[in-house]
Amino acid sequence: MDSNIAAKIAATPIVDQLKDYQPLFWKNPNYGQADSDLPFSKEYIFDAVARWERFAPYLAVAFPETKAMHGIIESPLTPIEHMQKAWSQYNNYNLPGTLYIKQDNALPISGSIKSRGGIYEVLKFAEKVAMTDGDLTYMDDYSVLATPRYQKIFSKYGITAGSTGNLGLSIGIAAATFGFKTTIHMSHDARTWKKEKLRANGVQVIEHDGDCNFAVAQARQQASNDPYTYFIDDEGSKDLFLGYAVAAVRLQKQLVQQHIRVDQDHPIFVYLPAGVGGSPGGVTFGLKEIIGSDIHGIFAEPTHIPSVTLGMATGLNHDISVYDIGIDGNTQADGLAVSRPSVLAGRIMKTFLRGCATFNDSEILKYVALLADSENIKIEPSAAAGFAIIKETVSALQDDYNFANATHIVWSTGGNMVPVADMQKFYQMGKELLN
Repeated sequence: MDSNIAAKIAATPIVDQLKDYQPLFWKNPNYGQADSDLPFSKEYIFDAVARWERFAPYLAVAFPETKAMHGIIESPLTPIEHMQKAWSQYNNYNLPGTLYIKQDNALPISGSIKSRGGIYEVLKFAEKVAMTDGDLTYMDDYSVLATPRYQKIFSKYGITAGSTGNLGLSIGIAAATFGFKTTIHMSHDARTWKKEKLRANGVQVIEHDGDCNFAVAQARQQASNDPYTYFIDDEGSKDLFLGYAVAAVRLQKQLVQQHIRVDQDHPIFVYLPAGVGGSPGGVTFGLKEIIGSDIHGIFAEPTHIPSVTLGMATGLNHDISVYDIGIDGNTQADGLAVSRPSVLAGRIMKTFLRGCATFNDSEILKYVALLADSENIKIEPSAAAGFAIIKETVSALQDDYNFANATHIVWSTGGNMVPVADMQKFYQMGKELLN
């Protein structure tokens, strides 16, 4: 092991807890400090918003499930009073404030938060190709991109990425629909149904015995050997990051529509499952830039693979893997099974993220069952991670905020494309653990 990594590990007190798989809350000591070296500003987010809007006519044609929303891909913000009661009863603790769920599990096209970043980067690449190889202009009706003429242009190019599943679904389905030759490299823990769904959409799926970081490396290598293949980098893509950040602009409107106050006396806490850290990082960046100082992002990670927590606590970020401290990386939350965090995640989150919390896998399965029973909302295990860290968050931050007036938003990151049999299996596992 590199001596610098070893020294950082030795100097980080929570590493011993992480090595023992103990659930914990890490409070970011740099939160709220000024950072003059950010690679993005609010203007980058609005540029991404404008691109989504230009593509709305195309999306409404290419994906009929988006037609009712006029080609806008967005999820509801749902109050879950019954789940709040069930959560409080299970935890033997009356949760102060009000509980909501941001239902990215219901997003169209790929049914997860990855519809935001993954599809956005495909759109941006398609726009570039359509303008350089075709005659698309910014003022055109982008539904023209769904015609055979443009599909023929797109077919000259390839798109590739590495994934544990959900990012691959979003990129694969969107890219193949445009007509790009699409290859997704999948890690050993990717669900079989996700690989089958991709293949059914005309995507080449290459399976690997390694983890997500290995799959990403293989996709990067593929693109480096072919100038006509575009690589979408889950570990460091700025476009993925900005696609996720757009969620904050939409959430701001939903908060106003539902009369949810956000100020110093009415803080909002947003609980985001974290794998590589790109999607929750992008959302959190957007929340702080668009909504402001009184909304606080918290990352949720499995005790067996807390890559962002480890990276941020040591300050090593992408330069350290959970395997460097002897953690096994095993988790039911396949979407979070990433051993090394994003290059961007720790770098930008250094001053934007309130903290990270870890949880035992058994907890997310229980919350899958509790949510289904109380609200009839079905999500996959990794999407329930936010519920598993609320109590630890309140306990760790109770002296800093007025939780009596708080709004808690659990960001549900996926689930509506999970096969019925798989979802029922997750539910039954949760019910057994509760009994």
